[in-house]
Amino acid sequence: MLYYYANSGHKIGLDRVKRAVALLKALNDKGVETRLLVNDFRAGLAARELGLRDYVTIEGVMDIDAIADTGDAIIMDTPEDDRGRIEKYCSDFSHVFRFANSPEDEVRVSEVLFKPECSDESCIEALIVDSMYENESKEERVLFFLSDADYDKEILGHREFFQDSGMELLLGNYFFVKYEDELAELFERLHEAEEYEELLKTSSHIVTASGQTALEAQVCGANVVYINTGREEIIPLSVIRGLGIPVVEGFDKAAYDAVKQNQRSEKNLMLSAEEIANKVINKLKN
Repeated sequence: MLYYYANSGHKIGLDRVKRAVALLKALNDKGVETRLLVNDFRAGLAARELGLRDYVTIEGVMDIDAIADTGDAIIMDTPEDDRGRIEKYCSDFSHVFRFANSPEDEVRVSEVLFKPECSDESCIEALIVDSMYENESKEERVLFFLSDADYDKEILGHREFFQDSGMELLLGNYFFVKYEDELAELFERLHEAEEYEELLKTSSHIVTASGQTALEAQVCGANVVYINTGREEIIPLSVIRGLGIPVVEGFDKAAYDAVKQNQRSEKNLMLSAEEIANKVINKLKN
């Protein structure tokens, strides 16, 4: 069994869960038995909506071995401090994979690293997009998706950026109910979080502060603008810029107006989720 722990929550969103689902679906299709581990019930429901049936909730990275048995394989995608627990995991489990949390992150014990910019066989590419995202016919729509979480009400804090912008808002899974009423005043239309997949595929323009969503929208063929809010991000800015996606620093209205009419970048991800799954399988065989 391969267990994949993806850190999630109402302050950090679901980007790690989305790439987990993408990889696990590809592994399942190739006959690998897997299970997703997340931190909360809502993350599990979101995974189901994206096409992954089984998940288990755990408290955090320290509790992986409460679910996984000796000899199993694990993947860790989390910024949490494991307090040296990875040494035990590398001893107890047959294979340990870990997502790097920065370009400078290095192997700590004997684990295999997933890295956004991987140039040799010692690591595996961490830019993972679900194969269900593909270029479909588009509706003329400027869709804004901050992320699945806006705990500090960042959108409301930048009213002037959204006022009269003509944007439609895709709500996040962790948005508070009463918050939606306030947001309705700023946008042409609000879309429920459950519409995520359909709207990414069919929207002509997508503005987002989520690196994972920027990758998915790029694959879908949308004109993408990435808003760098300075929050912790699983996709480095260098990668986003390397894909030709315009980056706006903060909610700078003038900078956004200057790039929003740019033509869509033709650059795309080098590897599919299926190809990355094959790399994982090859590691599991060793």
